[in-house]
Parts: sequence; C-alpha cells; structure tokens
Amino acid sequence: MIRKTAPLVLAAFMILALFSPGMARAGDGPRVLDNSVQAEFPYRISFSLSADSDADITDIRLCYRVDQTKFAQVSSEVYIDFVPATSVSIDWALEMLKIGGLPPGSNLEYWWKIEDANGDRISTPPAGIVFDDSRYSWQSLTEGQVTMYWYQGDQSFAGELMLAVQQALERLNEYTAAQLERPVKLYIYADAQDLRGSMIYSQEWTGGVAFTRYGIMAIGIAPDKLDWGRRAIAHELTHLVIHQVTLNPYNTIPTWLDEGLAMRSEGPLPESFRSYLDRAIADGSLISVQSLASPFSAYTDKASLSYAQSYSLVEFLTDSYGQDKMFDLLNNFQEGSSYDGALIKVYGFDMDGLDYLWQDWVTRSGQPAAENDLHLELEKVADGK
Repeated sequence: MIRKTAPLVLAAFMILALFSPGMARAGDGPRVLDNSVQAEFPYRISFSLSADSDADITDIRLCYRVDQTKFAQVSSEVYIDFVPATSVSIDWALEMLKIGGLPPGSNLEYWWKIEDANGDRISTPPAGIVFDDSRYSWQSLTEGQVTMYWYQGDQSFAGELMLAVQQALERLNEYTAAQLERPVKLYIYADAQDLRGSMIYSQEWTGGVAFTRYGIMAIGIAPDKLDWGRRAIAHELTHLVIHQVTLNPYNTIPTWLDEGLAMRSEGPLPESFRSYLDRAIADGSLISVQSLASPFSAYTDKASLSYAQSYSLVEFLTDSYGQDKMFDLLNNFQEGSSYDGALIKVYGFDMDGLDYLWQDWVTRSGQPAAENDLHLELEKVADGK
C-alpha cells in the first residue's frame, strides 16, 4: 500500500509547490507594477516606472525611438541611475532643450529593459505616445496625403488653406514632376507668435517651418493673412515633397535648388526679392552658385539675395530645359550623386558652368537663351574663353 500511495503523495506535493505563492515567486524575476508616460509640449516627455523582484533590481534602461524617415532602425537607450533594491520607482524625462525639440504630432515608441541580481531580465511591450500641442483645441481636415490641423478660423478658412495645399502640389508637379510619396501633417497656428511658442529654439522672424524627416509642417497664419499663408504653405510643402523624392543616405541637394524650388512654388518672385537681384546684377555682386550650395547667410541682405538668386536659377533650368530634365536632376540626387555629378549627367555642365550660363542669361533681361547658344556658351567655358 505504501508503495502504491507514495507516488500520489509526491504528485500532490508537486502540485502544492507549483501553486504555492511563496515558492512561485522564487526565480520569477522582475515585475512591472506601474508604467506611465506624460507629454508636456513643447518641453519634455516624462516617463515613470515602478517594479519589484525577489532579488535586487540592478539595471533599468529606457529605450525609445521617434518616428521619422531614416535608413536604419535606430533606437536610443537611456541608462537609469538608481539605488539597487527589490522594489524601485524611477522617473526620467526626455528634455527637448537637450535634443532641440520635436514638432507637434511627433510619434514616439518606448519600452523598458529591467534586470535583477540573479540575471533575470524582462522587457516591456513597446508603447507609443503622440507629442501633441495640447495647448489648443485642434480641428482637422484631410485631403489626399495631407492632413491639416487648425484651431482658429472657420471651415471656410480651412478650406481656403487646403485648396492652397492642392494648388501648390499641382504647380510643383507641373515644373518638376515631383509629388508626395508619403502622408504629411500641416499644423496651422493662429500667428507667428503662437508658432514660435511651439518651438524650443526659434528665430524671431520664423513664420513657418518644415520638419522634413518627420513629414510635418507648422506655419503661423492668421485668418486675415490668407495671401501670405498660401505662399508659406507652398514654400514649406515643397521642402517636404523634395525631401521625399531626393532622400538618400549619401548626400543632400544643394541649398540653392531646395530653396529655389520652394520659392518657385510660391508663384512670381516678390518685388522685395526682385530688387535685391536687380541691384546685384547691376553692380556685379551676384553670389556664386558654389556659395549658394551651402546654407545661406544669416544677414538679411545676403539671405534675401540668396533666395532671389535661387529662384532665378531654378527658373533658368526649368524654362530652358523643361520639366523632364528637372525631374531627372532630382532622381540623380536621390541616387546619391554629387552636386557637380548630377548636373553634368543631366545638363552637361557642373556648378561653375551653371554659374556662367545663368549669369549670362539673367543679365540679358532674364530672357532664356536658345539651346544652341547655351551649348556654345558652355563650349566657351570648357575652352577657358
């Protein structure tokens, strides 16, 4: 009888051991008791975690990644400083002052890694948070791949701005054949002051900005400033489109092309910029194309001339060579070509050649030269004449 009942006793003991709370806790490893996140736009994202374990928790790391266009899945990992214990509660904040800020509508994914003294580890499932500007009650309107958010102005105001979005996309497509490849967001602030209040580091002249890697634009447009708003939308939207169609891990496009396309999308060059160009032509103080390939000067006069020249350079290329060539140029940049390499492959001249031909074109009353004349002038450049 004893031999027959012994297995039953052993089995009962194993069942009790399996479900006994005290014994089940042994070797369980770390456990998350609380896990929360809070956005404080535009200053920080605050994370909180409480966890315990049978052994001292010795290592906690916060991992996060921001949703943006990139060529590899890159995550940031933060080592949390704390005193090891069997029960811990920690707080950590991602301070925007340290990273330069994030635009409204940014998406962030995060998770925790926890390890105790026994070497037991756990990772929490990824969770997400939208870094929204909750200071305002936003309304939204979506058409095509563009979602627009605004909080001041009626539906007619929003409809006018969305029409400006679609018209800008059409104009850009007409002279470059480029178009949006991925959805974008447009945040309309009530004025420039509200816009600057959403940014960590802003200039006093900032009226609009394109966060190209995030697919987000933010512009300050008052309901009584629709004309200016239409131009600002066209400008910033062009930056997003061109970024999408030329993005590559090797190179960016020259500043004169990026800004020239954006200025051209706005419509005719404003007289205030035209006057800078006319004076520079008259006194021979035009900026070289090589110089315009780099970021523009912070000085108002030089910056205004840089924008005006960039507009004129794009006008010269599109009017003289057409839409197909411009799209070929953008495609070459998307493949990672150098500035000179892309120009030579598409047009047959480098930036110095472009500089010579464009200055000749713009000084002759802004009239495009005939194609044969252009090639003749290019041959002169090559011959050193």
